[in-house]
Amino acid sequence: MACTTILVGKKASYDGSTMIARNDDSGSGYFTAKKFVTIHPGEQSAIYQSVLSHVEIELPQNPMRFTAVPNAVEGKGIWAASGVNEANVGMTATETITSNPRVLGADPLVEYHPAQDGQPETIGGIGEEDMVYIVLPYIHTAREGIERLGGLLEKYGTYEMNGIAIQDVNEIWWMETIGGHHWIARKVPDDVYVVMPNQLGLDRFDLEDALTEKKNYMCSADMKEFIRANHLDLSLNEDLNPRDAFGSHDDSDRVYNTPRAWFMLRYFNPRTKVWDGPDSDFTPRSHDLPWCMVPEKKITPEDVKYALSSHYQGTPYDPYDSHGDPALKGIFRSIGINRNDFMALIQMRPDVPEEFRVVEWIAFASNAFNVITPFYANVSATPDYLANTTKEVSTDNFYWSSRMIAAMADASYSKSIFHIERYQLAVQSQGHALIGQYDEKLRWEADSAKRAVLRERANQEIADMLKKETADTLNKVLFELSSQMKNAYSRSDA
Repeated sequence: MACTTILVGKKASYDGSTMIARNDDSGSGYFTAKKFVTIHPGEQSAIYQSVLSHVEIELPQNPMRFTAVPNAVEGKGIWAASGVNEANVGMTATETITSNPRVLGADPLVEYHPAQDGQPETIGGIGEEDMVYIVLPYIHTAREGIERLGGLLEKYGTYEMNGIAIQDVNEIWWMETIGGHHWIARKVPDDVYVVMPNQLGLDRFDLEDALTEKKNYMCSADMKEFIRANHLDLSLNEDLNPRDAFGSHDDSDRVYNTPRAWFMLRYFNPRTKVWDGPDSDFTPRSHDLPWCMVPEKKITPEDVKYALSSHYQGTPYDPYDSHGDPALKGIFRSIGINRNDFMALIQMRPDVPEEFRVVEWIAFASNAFNVITPFYANVSATPDYLANTTKEVSTDNFYWSSRMIAAMADASYSKSIFHIERYQLAVQSQGHALIGQYDEKLRWEADSAKRAVLRERANQEIADMLKKETADTLNKVLFELSSQMKNAYSRSDA
């Protein structure tokens, strides 16, 4: 699926947290309803079978409980997408990325083919549908997660190019799949943030470290031979650039992918580089945008949300801008697009006891008009308002309410945008306040069972607040859009 990812190292974040965040976007022409739930060991199969690829995988015993944002409508698989397990390891998967014919020719994707013309079906590999479910319940560190997923990729292969982030309180690792069975991974430096817009992103790689000490890099065991045998290293000085070796530089990237990275880098580092004008260091069409940068200030969850909600505000490319050149508006694919299904930001706070260390910020539908809300991750159940997403449209759940707000606010943008801004400020402020209040209660509560009750009580209070503010905003944007109906008339009966 089309997605956008931001990773924030612990020295680049405002409170020392590692943070990973991703927009999960539907493909063009449809939306995918999502829900925020907890998956328990009793719900996890000993033998996993993928719906899309039909691959069967024997899973380890004793899986851990984990949160997830799966599809709300059954039929196409679980698509757990993003979550946190009992060991306080977080994972988001996947960012669909690009490759080139040399890689795909050397190690073809492992695609499913149904039985036909008397030939049996061909089983496919693993992909976005599967990865969180078959990895997250079984790992205790981010590094262990990369090792487990790497082994699964080598054994079963994949039918798509993927980017995956796995974190613990100390480290974030970013993995990119290479062809059907190969992969590379890099530990995110503590003092940087990373932006990923549906492209193979890594722009440097220490192959020697990856194949020996594995301090900051990891990869498939045969990666050196694979590169050499297929002449994939395009560098002139043997300084491997994965983006050149394994990625793509298509014309379509300049419209669909690279502009998103340009906006995010521009937002976090407005003065570090020149981003606009004839003398700019980088443009929305630059193929050499950095994979990571040290930000100009420490990054907050609100910063991440703003960047992942972008429609190029403050630039000539904003489709909602009422000024400027009409020919430039909307020419690039926005980050906050209509078919955002959810955003999840996982925040691991180092100065908080392990039991309530992790906060998951959740948003549904188009990020340009929605709101992120914090919830404790270490819980046995999530609030019904986020877990009860239905196939049918309903204001009883957060997903569909968010989808309706977005559609109506888009159609009445100039009248509704201030309602959205007030909605975001209200929910995020109250969310911070409630987490702070319950953090204090949890610190003083000595009984672990009572602390578990407190975490779920906190999440329910946050959800109740969210439902109230969402209903109020829905009411306001509905009024604004209704007031713009073509059959409106100024004269009243009075």
